Amino acid sequence: MSAFVNREDLNKALETLKAGGLILYPTDTIWGIGCDATNPEAVEKVFQLKGRDKSKSLIVLLHNDNQLASYVNEIPDVAYQLIEYTERPLTIVYSNAKNLAPNAIAEDGSIGIRIVKHPFCEQLLQRFRKPIISTSANISGEPTAADFDAIADEIKAGVDYIVEYGRQAHTDGKSSTIMKLDPSGKFEFIRK
Repeated sequence: MSAFVNREDLNKALETLKAGGLILYPTDTIWGIGCDATNPEAVEKVFQLKGRDKSKSLIVLLHNDNQLASYVNEIPDVAYQLIEYTERPLTIVYSNAKNLAPNAIAEDGSIGIRIVKHPFCEQLLQRFRKPIISTSANISGEPTAADFDAIADEIKAGVDYIVEYGRQAHTDGKSSTIMKLDPSGKFEFIRK
């Protein structure tokens, strides 16, 4: 996949996020529906569009592990090693989330965060300077779309901006590995 990111495409995605809108965008795994993870109204729009049960938690993307302390109260040291050495995209569920939209945080106070390695996402996150929600671009209960062409028209029509970058790319259709990490450093896999 080309690392060239069109500035106009990036700017339109940024404007949409800043205005509280939803974007449809490629990530390091699959296409996602995204919004400002600190804006409760925007997060609510994600739940509405997907028809998602509000008790199901969401994933947040950051571009750098230095940002973790802004959104999680206690980060076990092992988290940094896991992020650095993982081969596949890894979402870590941390306890005691903070500074995020309340409806983005799970009922138990946890949040799933992935440090993204993807040309478009990295630039978008660096410029936006806030975390972005990332949830699969499908209606809840429907199959996950492996590439842009497989995304339902209902989802495409329900967002405010569709990113141009990566529309021709094909992915393996796999979501990230999800690991729950206790403040003590104890962990368990939720999705491999």
